[in-house]
Amino acid sequence: MTRLSRISTTDLDNLLMRLDVKFVDLAECHVSPGWSLSFTASKMPGLHYNLDGTGELVVGENAPIRLSPHMLIIVPADRPFRITASDPQGRVPLLRMVDLDASEQSNTLVRYVAGTEKPEVTLVCGYFQATYGTTIELFSGLTSPIVEHFDVEDRLDQKLKSVIDELAEQQVGVSAMTTTLLKQVLVMLLRRSLTSTSELGERFSILSDPQIARAFSEMVNRPGAPHSIHTLAQLSGLSRSSFMLRFADLIGESPIAVLRQLRMRQAATMLASNYELSIDQIARNVGYASRSSFLRAFRKVYGMDPSEYMDTERP
Repeated sequence: MTRLSRISTTDLDNLLMRLDVKFVDLAECHVSPGWSLSFTASKMPGLHYNLDGTGELVVGENAPIRLSPHMLIIVPADRPFRITASDPQGRVPLLRMVDLDASEQSNTLVRYVAGTEKPEVTLVCGYFQATYGTTIELFSGLTSPIVEHFDVEDRLDQKLKSVIDELAEQQVGVSAMTTTLLKQVLVMLLRRSLTSTSELGERFSILSDPQIARAFSEMVNRPGAPHSIHTLAQLSGLSRSSFMLRFADLIGESPIAVLRQLRMRQAATMLASNYELSIDQIARNVGYASRSSFLRAFRKVYGMDPSEYMDTERP
């Protein structure tokens, strides 16, 4: 059976609804003419939105990306990069550099400044996570930067400035607000990518095989359902062997290992927030008839018992 040309709207909506996103670090980057900010590689992808000015962003050994206002760039994980500002003639001579270590993340709003003059280029820069389960990254297959040009009317600058304001004020609910705003930005990026099947697959490899994405969407949307290799292969329209091979190739783990992650993430959410459910009830809700099987699975993913997790995560 041939692969479908495009993931269905329903499957895509389910995957976006269940995507866990959060900023791990966020900064305003101000670079004066002739200066450069250089960042070491991070284990997480980076999101960079150019608020104002011109210059270049260079990722690893790639060709420079010419910066213009309202440009959004996603930098793949494990890639160093630098931001250089143009001089008054529009050139980007590298005169002086400020080096920053990407591992020194503060979880609060910071400002990185290169140069003492008025900044020529100003960006919102952040590292983020966009995951399913505990280790399944939406951008895991990304090998080259994503570059998209938005307009003033798209109001991405307002969304990201709102994130900056939230982090600066640190009010109650700051995590929920920043997560919501980041997801809006990623949805807008994904909508742009949907205009090209090739771009969708290159940018979001997890969505490049619609038949596997259909099964994965069902697992993400209903992790506690009685899924099996047989039912998931049927849903995807593939033989058992083809389904398992293509799933592992696309997601990076076996269907059963991924289902365990998704179930344990749902269980962890319940343990942290639902005071009315017992551990046995939570185990049944996420698809485990046996308490002992649930405990083993939870320990495998989180390295502790559910009761310990409750004590750690509940306020």
